[in-house]
Amino acid sequence: MSPRDAVTTEFTRRFGSPPAVIVRAPGRVNLIGEHTDYNDGFVLPMTIDRAVWIALRPTTDRTVSAISIDLAAAIEFPLDRLARGTGWGEYLKGVAWALQAAGCALTGWQGVLAGDVPIGAGLSSSAALEMAAARAFCAVSGIAWDAAAMAKIGQRAENDWVGVNCGIMDQLIAAAGRRDHALLIDCRSLDAQAVPLPPGTCVVVMDTATRRGLVDSAYNERRAQCEAAARFFGVPALRDVSLDQFHARASQLDALTRRRARHVLTENDRTLKAAEALRRGDARDLGQLMIASHASLRDDFEVSSVELNALVEAALRRPACFGARLTGAGFGGCAVALVRAEAAADFVIAVAADYQAATGRVPALYVCRATDGAAVMA
Repeated sequence: MSPRDAVTTEFTRRFGSPPAVIVRAPGRVNLIGEHTDYNDGFVLPMTIDRAVWIALRPTTDRTVSAISIDLAAAIEFPLDRLARGTGWGEYLKGVAWALQAAGCALTGWQGVLAGDVPIGAGLSSSAALEMAAARAFCAVSGIAWDAAAMAKIGQRAENDWVGVNCGIMDQLIAAAGRRDHALLIDCRSLDAQAVPLPPGTCVVVMDTATRRGLVDSAYNERRAQCEAAARFFGVPALRDVSLDQFHARASQLDALTRRRARHVLTENDRTLKAAEALRRGDARDLGQLMIASHASLRDDFEVSSVELNALVEAALRRPACFGARLTGAGFGGCAVALVRAEAAADFVIAVAADYQAATGRVPALYVCRATDGAAVMA
């Protein structure tokens, strides 16, 4: 049963009538542009056809009651007395808190949730949940949907309520994604430009079946190293340093900071070139940029892993693969490949077998299509 059918059926069973509203918000994968967001740089994510769904109806008592089918758990909270707790319900409360802090008058609702975005794989299940919740609140409260504004609401909920120091990319692509397109996002201005995916290709998300145990401390360490490099160049963020400026003074940096800065600057350049390749429909050029991105993340930024490298190498051995790279923060989670659509089924079988033989782990591979961002579906 699809998540949409599951939430509709369970809502009707529990509440005795069909839902008044159904909303969905997708997960995402980043095609290129890694560890550039907190350097005010550029990213190029796309939505995936896996999403969080909520079937709901408004209530009159300013209370939110939600049931998660996937987690077999329920939560209830009053909009007038929000209090922090733990667990998945904090994302709903955080969105409600951020909306009310922004001056929105909210209506309560009863809802049933389900989704098929893998949790913990780096595909932004949390942002999908936040944007689905924002869509739900907007739908029952009569609030006009503004994708960029709601992305900021979701980011504030995650930063200041849940306590995760994320950038804006995940929420913005979940809110503003476009079918069959990636989104070039300027993480400083939040300008977002839709660019079409190459015809005859598909994107395959490849889960290593490992999780990012070291990512929090390593992320903070990498971020501090980038900030130190920006201070050296006397700029607010590495986004403001050109490659020519970097090469002119690179020898004055210590070796570690030099590698970190080089990744960010070259990755921003690759991301802008990748968007141009997409505008030309040039899958081959995009693939080469993805390959170079992985090498930079592996060697200069040092956020890859044995498993991620094995999965990328298995993908690149297949003739149908234009390019592949790790995606997300690194140290585990997923890689992403651009593949000829007609060969996707054979690619998935071959890569899974090669990776399992190399690592002893069973990967999960998802052939993905870009969908529209958060939407009211009924």
